[in-house]
Amino acid sequence: MEKKIKIGIIGSGGIAQAHARAYMRMDDVEIVAVADVIPGKAAEFVNRLGITGAKAFDSHLELLELDVDGVSVCTPNVAHHRTSVDALQAGKHVLVEKPLAVTLEQGVEMVEVGKKAGRILSVGFQPRYDPNMQTVKNIVQSGELGNVYYVQTGGGRRRGMPGGTFINKELAGAGAMADIGCYSLDLALNALGYPKPLSVSAYTSNHFGTNPHYHAEASKFEVEDFGVALVRLEGGKVLNFKISWAMHMDSLGPTLFLGTDAGLKLTPAGSGPWSGVWDGGIGSITLFHDIQGHHTESPISVQQHNVDIFYEKVRAFVVAVKEGTEAPIPGEEILINQAIIDGILRSSEIGKEVDIHIPKIGG
Repeated sequence: MEKKIKIGIIGSGGIAQAHARAYMRMDDVEIVAVADVIPGKAAEFVNRLGITGAKAFDSHLELLELDVDGVSVCTPNVAHHRTSVDALQAGKHVLVEKPLAVTLEQGVEMVEVGKKAGRILSVGFQPRYDPNMQTVKNIVQSGELGNVYYVQTGGGRRRGMPGGTFINKELAGAGAMADIGCYSLDLALNALGYPKPLSVSAYTSNHFGTNPHYHAEASKFEVEDFGVALVRLEGGKVLNFKISWAMHMDSLGPTLFLGTDAGLKLTPAGSGPWSGVWDGGIGSITLFHDIQGHHTESPISVQQHNVDIFYEKVRAFVVAVKEGTEAPIPGEEILINQAIIDGILRSSEIGKEVDIHIPKIGG
């Protein structure tokens, strides 16, 4: 009989439920424990989801004493760092939900500890598993666009402001930038092969979150609900990044890749209050190029797929643990994402362009 991968889940909120349900679909996985700092919450989670034989703890440290191969870190953002570091040091592989951490320094330590422990640190960016996202990367990497010198990405909600831990700076680190913006950054940077960011000039605001007319917790709102940034990348490339939780507009525009030989435009799927290709929902992909001096547009087939991208994300982690391969979405890669968000917040605060420095990670 095939040996089952033993998994622990740290945190027991909505995202933890999505992880648990994904694991429960896998014959080669056993969820052995759940931990949550709120007394009794883990036990209630185990009972409600019917996770047979799983233990419940009020401390993740107790969970880490068990014989588990890997853990899903599904805590509020502020706890990603401590729980991941503790798990890696305990010899467990880690799948941490996005964003990687609250600060760049925390992210650096997480990656360093993972390397030193020889354990996987993978980050939960499920849009990577959308076939349309993979098509975009394949086109960019194929060289069909030539030298890609400009990328515009991001997206927005008209009225999509969360509350609770998401709007507290100490707990969340950042607002819309980290919550949904990290997906847009990953779409652009992953397609480009994750070039190193050099500097950023940014502006952020929170006109809607701090207004009682628009948000029920306006007095507690401490993060940004809108941001725009110009990020200089190595290789003479530039990234125009924009994101919003709320705005008086239907869209912040499509995602664009401008190359010396051709350009690529991505538009979001569906309609309504969501816009921008940040969540894996691509509606159309169009290639713009010239044939003998004539401007030409070529629509690229978009897959109406039935892929459960969240399941695929969790499954890729399990397969990597089983086979001893690299992290599917390495923390070291997402550290670049984190460094850009860190730079955006620093630049916005002082109103000037700032340099982005990512410390060299030892191994």
